[in-house]
Amino acid sequence: MGEVFLELKGIKKSFDGVYALKGVNLTVKKGEVHCLAGVNGCGKSTLIKVISGVHAANEGEVYIDGKEMKNFSPMDAIRQGVQVIYQDFAVFPNLTVAENIAMNRNMESSNKLINWKESKKIATEAMAKIGAHMDLDLLVEQLSVANKQMVAICRAILGEAKLLILDEPTTALTAKEVDKLFTIIKNLKEKGIAIVIVTHKIDEVYDIADKLTIIRNGENVASGDIKDFDQPAFVKYMTGRDIVKTNFRPTEIGEEILKVENLTRKGVFNNINFRLQKGEVLGITGLLGSGRGEIGDALFGIAPANSGDIYLHGKKIGIKNIGDAVKHKIAYVPEDRLTQGLFLERSIADNTVAASIKYYFAKGMLQFKEMIDSSDNWIKDLNIVAKSSRPPVKTLSGGNQQKVVIAKWLNTKPELLILNGPTVGVDIGAKSDIHGILHRLAGEGVGIIIISDDLSELVENCNRIIVVNNGKIQAEMNSSDTDEAKLSELLNGKAEQEASR
Repeated sequence: MGEVFLELKGIKKSFDGVYALKGVNLTVKKGEVHCLAGVNGCGKSTLIKVISGVHAANEGEVYIDGKEMKNFSPMDAIRQGVQVIYQDFAVFPNLTVAENIAMNRNMESSNKLINWKESKKIATEAMAKIGAHMDLDLLVEQLSVANKQMVAICRAILGEAKLLILDEPTTALTAKEVDKLFTIIKNLKEKGIAIVIVTHKIDEVYDIADKLTIIRNGENVASGDIKDFDQPAFVKYMTGRDIVKTNFRPTEIGEEILKVENLTRKGVFNNINFRLQKGEVLGITGLLGSGRGEIGDALFGIAPANSGDIYLHGKKIGIKNIGDAVKHKIAYVPEDRLTQGLFLERSIADNTVAASIKYYFAKGMLQFKEMIDSSDNWIKDLNIVAKSSRPPVKTLSGGNQQKVVIAKWLNTKPELLILNGPTVGVDIGAKSDIHGILHRLAGEGVGIIIISDDLSELVENCNRIIVVNNGKIQAEMNSSDTDEAKLSELLNGKAEQEASR
């Protein structure tokens, strides 16, 4: 590894008198992959914005390539070689791949008209640098999440990037896409580019990082070579507590809660059959496009099945819309909490009672005290970090927002709870809390279905797992008979089908 490219000394940053950063230090060298880790709300995002000139630190010093940066703007940071790729990638969906990649170059030129041939040449050269292959004429809105990220990386390296900061880069990627991204990162590292990955996915940190810095509550708690941190120590530094991984294996299986027979939605999934019994947590997995999420959508009436039968507690039910599902005490935690699960501008209390508002009417009047009381009880019961139920839900961290979505549906007293990607974008502390909630609910007799591509989540938290491929059930297995490696082989078509009940 080379000389130091980025150095932060004693960085403090406050908002309205509340400190988000309390004297953070960070050193990143050229040709180094440095992981910046911490739970949601620890100050990672604020630190990125200080590095990139979006926020000015209240105290402390920022050195980029040996030069102290004072009162600098985002453009100043870019001129010094700092490029940040945020989770939304900041791409233009209505422009082509070539237009997006060449955007900054075209803006820097004095030409009033865009040279389309030159734009394609610029884009081709950028893709060659990272080994990407995309149709240059395709609109970015038509790309997969992984390829949108590739577009953002191509644009960044065209700006003569010397430091590339990736904010939660693998949140929405499949395992194969993560492998491809990490190959690109390693290639950039070999070219002497300093790379900072902001993440809380511990397994991935060990796959890619050389160095590690952990911050908690806006302060440094650990820094050093990644090889000097085992996973239990990593977790404790991040969360401030010991989190022990345990595999959920129910000791008692009760009567049948849900039975699905020959469920079919034309062109999406065919003849889906499975059962869920009291005390169980059932997992459903598959690659993107396999039909795994659409099965959950059908059970909740978002996109109903064309044929097949659904039985709840032995009684055949019809689900043609969301109203039918809610009437039958079925709840659904969607994959995208920000657009499908929450009203971000509304209070925590409003979100908590949104799906059960009818219960708070008396004599034609809303009972606001009861609404607040219910929300406050869920805050306590689910360990939601919030001073009260009155602030907007957008003020919470990702993990706490997800707990609010879960609280919203638990407040309906469901008999079946379906969760699609229940811990996507959630830090390890909140993840452990959510899993504990699901285990408790299963023990109380609520039917739990987890739809996920997080294989460790499935093996640790489901006693049975269904693998979906091309809209059909490829395998059903007991979790005690499988592991992440076997599941991965099934998902990628490298293993013979095995099923056990």
